[in-house]
Amino acid sequence: GIFHLLGNMLFLWVFGRRVEDACGPWRYLVYYLLAGTTASLITALAQPHGDIPGIGASGAIFGVVGAYFVLFPGGRIRTLWFISFIPTWPKIRAFWFVLYYLIIQIPPAVDTYMNNAQYGIGHWAHLGGFFACIFIPLFMRPESFARYMSDVPV
Repeated sequence: GIFHLLGNMLFLWVFGRRVEDACGPWRYLVYYLLAGTTASLITALAQPHGDIPGIGASGAIFGVVGAYFVLFPGGRIRTLWFISFIPTWPKIRAFWFVLYYLIIQIPPAVDTYMNNAQYGIGHWAHLGGFFACIFIPLFMRPESFARYMSDVPV
């Protein structure tokens, strides 16, 4: 729905601009497309009997989030929390934010695989895109990414 789309755009803005700064626009584009393709393949393998096609950019965006996770493990992001209905904007380590979001993808993904449950969200695409971030840089000259790790502000 619309909130999923808005969430994707927010994640792409928060995480994508830093990753693009680190690897450059062309390498970022290739990385994004490979993460999305990998996410689609993982979804197809995990849901061979699924009757709803996986269409969208969630897997590619979560691949970008995964790249941020690898490139900037000590980075901080500003988040919105409500304490007694009062909004606060603390900065937290991206590592913990991304790890939390990754973990909450696992139960519905397993449920989809085991019971063919339908959530309307590509949890396998999220997981596939994220884990693509571990392998794709190996084929895209990881030293190109590594040289920016200390140069790009977070």
